[in-house]
Amino acid sequence: MSLYLIAEAGINHNGSLDIAKQLINAAANAGFDAVKFQKRTIDKVYTKEFLDSSRESQWGKTQRDQKMGLEFNREQYQEIDRYCKEKGIAWSASAWDVDSQFFVREFNVPFNKVASPMLGHKPLLRVIAEERKKTFISTGMATLEELDEVVNLFQKANCPIELMHCNSTYPMKEEDANLLCIPMLKSRYGCDVGYSGHETSLIKVCVTAVAVGATSLERHITLDRAMYGSDQAASIEVHSLGDFVETVRAIPKILGNGVKNISDAELAVRKKLRVEVSD
Repeated sequence: MSLYLIAEAGINHNGSLDIAKQLINAAANAGFDAVKFQKRTIDKVYTKEFLDSSRESQWGKTQRDQKMGLEFNREQYQEIDRYCKEKGIAWSASAWDVDSQFFVREFNVPFNKVASPMLGHKPLLRVIAEERKKTFISTGMATLEELDEVVNLFQKANCPIELMHCNSTYPMKEEDANLLCIPMLKSRYGCDVGYSGHETSLIKVCVTAVAVGATSLERHITLDRAMYGSDQAASIEVHSLGDFVETVRAIPKILGNGVKNISDAELAVRKKLRVEVSD
């Protein structure tokens, strides 16, 4: 079983291209398959009333200042695209509106990602599905009936999908992981199912997810969990990424194939230790 690992940089770069590059570099060096960002057209995602409301941040005194401060422009994404190619790691971005999906499409990323809050945004889902490109779909905050609609939309468009079991709390309590949803979703929809996590622990939940059949893992990453940002506390710090990747990639080999046989190494021990006593 192959395991696809996505490092969710998200907005943990805090609007700094230098921090974004550090996150990309760390993910690539640790052995992740991809790094993912988030893309929003601020005036399409939020109301003017909300954007004009007050919020103190390093970028200004309104919600607009804060939201704009976290967004990269086209030139910055062109540099992200170049840098990821240089480091040999794939990248993508989860779009929060239709215009942002068209923006991401310009870069010919290898996969799309639907964030849990977007499961009810049918125009966006249709735009993503029409690309017929591998799409990871997080399932947080959704009922099975709602997931039925989303899966049906992508299936009708002949767009390949992989669901990602998710609990959309930040950070998530380990006892809320409910990882047996992974085989349940596999059985219900007949597709691969991964896990997108927001817990504070490093490997416990993710190791369990792989053990019950997750085919992909997505975890937020950060330079420092004490940094400014709503996702930082539920992220893995870059110095731990190598251990994380080494551990979760070992799980499929440890699980084996479920066939009971005697290995060559065990056979040699058998010849020394096996006791045969007839009745």
